[in-house]
Amino acid sequence: MIKVLFICHGNICRSPMAEFLMRDLVHKSNLSDQVLVASAATSTEEIGNPVHYGTREKLRQVGISCAGKTAVQLKKSDYAKYDYLIGMDDWNIRNMRRMLGGDPDGKIYKMLEFAGSSRDVADPWYTGDFEATYRDIMAGCQGLLREIGEKIQNNR
Repeated sequence: MIKVLFICHGNICRSPMAEFLMRDLVHKSNLSDQVLVASAATSTEEIGNPVHYGTREKLRQVGISCAGKTAVQLKKSDYAKYDYLIGMDDWNIRNMRRMLGGDPDGKIYKMLEFAGSSRDVADPWYTGDFEATYRDIMAGCQGLLREIGEKIQNNR
């Protein structure tokens, strides 16, 4: 089982968007029994709150539900549980490294690395542009799925 954790500041906009988009892609690729996907926050500000209405609406437009998801915080123990810990921007990566005690196994990535870019995924909490965030996250998820698919094939 390959385990993926998407991380952003509050776990209400970008990381849940990535979680549910990736789950959908994994399901459509018939890999649900081999890939586990979740998301978390680096902060405590939104813990227990539902997914932001802008993310819920964008996911609804593409036929994906995120019902029941509430924000949770990243824990140090998550480093051992997940194979990929994926932050949305440089600030998330810095906080992840601090919270997780570094990255000795090379598991921390920035989302758009999987799309061949070093850019940040802009936070729609500030930009209001959930469409641009969706495009970036979809590109990152598709690249990640290609990588995971290759890993699964190579391990057969």
